[in-house]
Amino acid sequence: MVVKDSNGNQLNNGDSVILIKSLPVKGTSITLKKGTVIKNIKLTEDDAEVDCKVEKMRIVLKTEFLKKG
Repeated sequence: MVVKDSNGNQLNNGDSVILIKSLPVKGTSITLKKGTVIKNIKLTEDDAEVDCKVEKMRIVLKTEFLKKG
């Protein structure tokens, strides 16, 4: 399985990524700002999603909103 970011670059476990769009987090009042660097991502079984830890929360993000950092 190959996981790619919004620019077509391949993502691997442990990579750092950057948000290309501000995203509200469901169930909270937190919004992840454009340009936020997220370190140490983990790939999931779905090639369109990655698991990561942001602001002490574990969340799943769609790869269409990420670029390799």
